[in-house]
Amino acid sequence: MKTIGLKSLHFTLTAAAALLCLAGPVHASDKVKVGMLSTLSGPGAGLGIDIRDGFNLALKHAGGKFGGLPVEVIVADDQAKPDAARQTADRLVKQEKVDFMTGVVFSNVMLAVGKPIFDSKTFYISANAGPSQYAGAQCNPYFFNVAWQNDNLHEAVGKTVQDKGFKKVALLAPNYPAGKDALAGFKRYFKGQIASEAYTPLSQLDYGAELSKMRASGADAVYIFLPGGLGINFIKQFVGAGLSKDMTLFGPGFSADEDVIRAVGEPMLGMFNSSQWAHDMQNPVNKRFVADFQKDYGRLPTLYASQGYDAARLMDAAVRDVKGKLDDKTALRKAIAAAKFESVRGAFKFNTNGYPIQDYYLRVITKDAQGRITNRTLSTVFKDHADAYVGECKMPAL
Repeated sequence: MKTIGLKSLHFTLTAAAALLCLAGPVHASDKVKVGMLSTLSGPGAGLGIDIRDGFNLALKHAGGKFGGLPVEVIVADDQAKPDAARQTADRLVKQEKVDFMTGVVFSNVMLAVGKPIFDSKTFYISANAGPSQYAGAQCNPYFFNVAWQNDNLHEAVGKTVQDKGFKKVALLAPNYPAGKDALAGFKRYFKGQIASEAYTPLSQLDYGAELSKMRASGADAVYIFLPGGLGINFIKQFVGAGLSKDMTLFGPGFSADEDVIRAVGEPMLGMFNSSQWAHDMQNPVNKRFVADFQKDYGRLPTLYASQGYDAARLMDAAVRDVKGKLDDKTALRKAIAAAKFESVRGAFKFNTNGYPIQDYYLRVITKDAQGRITNRTLSTVFKDHADAYVGECKMPAL
């Protein structure tokens, strides 16, 4: 075991065989190296842990190999700190010479690590962060996102709140790039009155002042984007302050997924949220993923875990399709863009900027047949939805 960066863990997953006989050229690699740089400590740790665990489950399902090659995964904690993350990313691509990078949760961290990764011609497969910059003018041939563009889940809720006839909405998000993208996405589809709009520090856990302003605003609905521990604290305080009696609470899946539900419980019943994935999807890949995630980790997976799982499956398919020739960057990029893997969401395809074109769903938190408080899928909000920034991407087509 070796350590790289701050509070990081290095472990290797390999098959029993040390050498593989490949049918391809002699230049094929002998293994695949993946840098898993994620938030594994602090209020956002649960999100990074779920991405890591979903990725590891996919690797386990693949027999510890991608495209027939053994896989080495180097896991490092970025602590949600852009400067520390950039230094660690630099080491991963220059010293460890990883073939792929993945794992970043927060968009401010993603924007910080992009340059050293892209300059090294290392492919980044995002299992979460989807900043508008990389979707539009700063799109890059070495960046692909298997999750969504930051605005998308918020766009789905904005449309839902509009369709349900709410007139005045109070908005709350963290003050960082994804928070700005979130509320921009919501307002793109909600055409009513914004009663209040606030951006809070990523470290904030006490929302007393914001709740007072919401109460005074006269809003009939509240929309929050507060991932992980932020959402847990806000929802408890929102209900505790009695605001849920007069205002309907909405959020994206990030603020209403299984990690938040486990911590908050019954006060979340009836909360609407959006996602590109749900654990009750009935395709065979998702059913296996959900069942085995619960068996291995003792909890229902979140959308973060599903995205980590798909990131690994995409890498597996791409390595397979280039027959292990990871140094052929042109062929590898084409293989990644082709996305010939079975996603937990069913069909999957990339747009020209490396972001998905996909469906988005409305979910509600309820009790299932087993008495668990969890999400249930209600309807499809968008079909084959693309992000709003792809027209600004001038990357040459494949």
